[in-house]
Amino acid sequence: MANNSRSLEIGTGLFVLLGFAALGFLTTQLPSSGVRLQSAADTYQVSARFDNVGDLKVGAPVTMAGVRIGRVTAVAFDPGDYKAVVTMAIERRYNQIPDDSDAAIQTSGLLGAKYVGLGAGGSSTYLANGTQIQVTQSALVLENLVNKLFAGLAGKKDDNAKH
Repeated sequence: MANNSRSLEIGTGLFVLLGFAALGFLTTQLPSSGVRLQSAADTYQVSARFDNVGDLKVGAPVTMAGVRIGRVTAVAFDPGDYKAVVTMAIERRYNQIPDDSDAAIQTSGLLGAKYVGLGAGGSSTYLANGTQIQVTQSALVLENLVNKLFAGLAGKKDDNAKH
C-alpha cells in the first residue's frame, strides 16, 4: 500500500512538473504584442465624448487606418451631460491628424475587445494636446441589437395574432 502511494506521489509530481514546463515553453512562443512603454513626452492627449463606450477599457488601442497610433488612458463619466469621456494618448510622430477627424468605438471581431478608431477629416489644422474630437460614434452594443430584434419579432407576432 505504501508502494502504491509512493508511485502516485511521484506520478503527480512529474505531471505537475511537465505542466510547468509546457507553460514555460508556451510563454516563450507567444508573439510579442508590440506594446512599448512610452513617456508622456512622446505622446499628446486628446479626448472625445461618447453616448456609450460599451466595455472600452483603459489601455485599449487607438487606431487610424488599422494602424495603432496610441492608447486609451482614461474612461470617465460626465454627470453634466451624461456622456462618457475617453482620453487618449496619441504618439507624437502622428502629429498631423486633422482636427475634424472622427472617433468611433469599434470591436475587433464579432465579440472581441473594444478600441477607438479614428477616421481622417479634411481640415488643414491638426489635433494638438488637449484637443477634443467633436464627431464621435458610440459603441454598437450587441445586447441592445438582440433586444430590439426580439422586441420587433414579438411585435409582429402580436400583430399577426390580432388579424
